[in-house]
Amino acid sequence: MDPLRVKDEVVLALEDIKARDIEVLDVRKLTSLCDYMVIASADSTRQTKALARNVEDRLLLLGAPVQGMEGLAGGEWILVDAGSVVVHIMQPAAREYYNLSELWGGVPAQPRRAANG
Repeated sequence: MDPLRVKDEVVLALEDIKARDIEVLDVRKLTSLCDYMVIASADSTRQTKALARNVEDRLLLLGAPVQGMEGLAGGEWILVDAGSVVVHIMQPAAREYYNLSELWGGVPAQPRRAANG
């Protein structure tokens, strides 16, 4: 599956459930673990869980398997591993504390809209 398409679908899935401050980092030059890292904020545990499930559902419809999800029990920080794209859905306090954007120092990538979306 094309990593750009997966990234675009992840962003659309996050926008559907009103994620805030969606940030896409191109980390291809920093790690071989993934191509893109998507970070988004949610206002509550309920919203983090809904966002993670929406990402998973949308990717499954696309035929892009989700390899794993961590943090669903707590809901403060949920990681969705979609292979070439890793998604971090965080509540604001956790996002500020861990500051993944600065930690990874990736190059911000503009979300590219799907051709049919």
